[in-house]
Amino acid sequence: MEEILNDKWISIEEAADYLGVKPVTVRGWIRSGKDIPAHKIGKQWKFKRSELDTWVKSGKSAIEN
Repeated sequence: MEEILNDKWISIEEAADYLGVKPVTVRGWIRSGKDIPAHKIGKQWKFKRSELDTWVKSGKSAIEN
């Protein structure tokens, strides 16, 4: 059941809360090419928690540009 919850689409605000940062930080990561797994759906950016978990575990979230 937890895997199903991790695969639902979440907003920038929810992704920021999940990662413990502010939405402006997530937007900055998208703009700066931080390789965050973001998907543009219509005019909004959406994320999957499972992809965010993989991104954090890969260490790419810690790379300074």
